[in-house]
Amino acid sequence: TKDAVPSQNTEYRRLMKANLIVIDDIMLFPLNKETAVAFFNFINQVYESASIIITTNKAPAEWAKMLDDEVIATALLDRMLYRCEIVKLSGDSYRMKNRKSFFDNSDD
Repeated sequence: TKDAVPSQNTEYRRLMKANLIVIDDIMLFPLNKETAVAFFNFINQVYESASIIITTNKAPAEWAKMLDDEVIATALLDRMLYRCEIVKLSGDSYRMKNRKSFFDNSDD
């Protein structure tokens, strides 16, 4: 959403030519309408021509709430889930694995 006209943005044009696009932690924070529409437009342009890897800790059912728009969420998921492989991971955060003592309230 940096530019109103994405085609004039060099970074955007470079992404449009990419063979692989990685989007990490999507939906970590709610997206405003303008950003949600820009993200939809981007995915709509690349989903058939590029491989896309997306990481998120939000279930697809939560996307409508994060986007505050069920129509955009449905359209996004429709394109992203088209011909996709879903890898669902569970377990504790590896980043926190060795840091549990930091959050421990004991004075030991």
